[in-house]
Amino acid sequence: MPAPQVVAAAAAAITTASVPSTDASANAAAAATNAAAANSSSSSSSAVNSGRHQLRPVKYDYADSFACTYIVSVVAASIAELVTYPLDLTKTRLQIQGEAASVATIASSSSSSAKANMQYRGMVATAFGIVREEGAIKLWQGVTPALYRHVVYSGVRICSYDLMRKEFTKNGSQALPVWKSALCGVTAGAVAQWLASPADLVKVQIQMEGRRRLMGEAPRVHSAAHAFRMIVQRGGVKGLWKGSIPNVQRAALVNLGDLTTYDTIKHLIMRRLQMPDCHTVHVLASICAGFVAAIMGTPADVVKTRIMNQPTDKLGRGLLYRGSLDCLRQTVAKEGFVALYKGFLPCWIRMAPWSLTFWLSFEQIRKMIGASSY
Repeated sequence: MPAPQVVAAAAAAITTASVPSTDASANAAAAATNAAAANSSSSSSSAVNSGRHQLRPVKYDYADSFACTYIVSVVAASIAELVTYPLDLTKTRLQIQGEAASVATIASSSSSSAKANMQYRGMVATAFGIVREEGAIKLWQGVTPALYRHVVYSGVRICSYDLMRKEFTKNGSQALPVWKSALCGVTAGAVAQWLASPADLVKVQIQMEGRRRLMGEAPRVHSAAHAFRMIVQRGGVKGLWKGSIPNVQRAALVNLGDLTTYDTIKHLIMRRLQMPDCHTVHVLASICAGFVAAIMGTPADVVKTRIMNQPTDKLGRGLLYRGSLDCLRQTVAKEGFVALYKGFLPCWIRMAPWSLTFWLSFEQIRKMIGASSY
């Protein structure tokens, strides 16, 4: 073979032999790179998972559990109740003004001071009258059973609404249609209030004790425990649910206004205005919720208060009203339709800061413990 051909054949052989070696090196380098990337990803994943979710899935996080939500709602409601309770007492006193029991008592009383103390008052005059005649501390008279009530009422209404909302949506991550939210709010409020009605009955009776004593009447109850015992003694265990029907009706309407409005307005603001889940959104939604709740709940609240406060016979039967419908009829017939909104201003003034304080406290506590947005 000539020399040039030998050289060409040798060069071709060398080139052919070197190609597999080059490919093998590239493959080895690529494999090493992939392994390094995998190790880096594994290390990064380990670093991320080294926090509180390392040993449990996020969906089982204690902060979003039923028990934790229940406790947070009770704490937030207790804070709101302590802040706004004087307005609740003022509202209750206003709602009793003008009912048949008061008129009969004044007519039969020979004391001019009793008549003077029972004159019609507005919200501010009633509040200052309580401070002047009974002492400032009396503005919180009956707060203990009110706090007991929220142990049942607020925990049940928030948790039951949350559970129903999650059933209607993808784990509560989407906004409910208004009609579904309204259905959840009415149901949650009615169930929660029926369970908490005994504590509400004790609270109303204690709230009216200062007024009864100013009228010269004998004390009816001395404490929350005494009121509880007297109610059971007069009407049995069933007597603890006196006025529960208008109470449940009121709670259903109030939660229709509160829970439904808050949930709907909050997601509407976030979606339409492209705002994050922040305090500004909470404030705007809670103010709207308090206003709507006051409008819807005040008439039922007036009926509930009057039925709970009316005197009873030895069998625990009311002496003034046969039931919520009879109370509604008598109130409108004797005092006009506007009487159903007695105490609306303090009711609204109370519900607005109550709703604001509750939802801000509720959302902030959940944020502090690492729970998801409500």
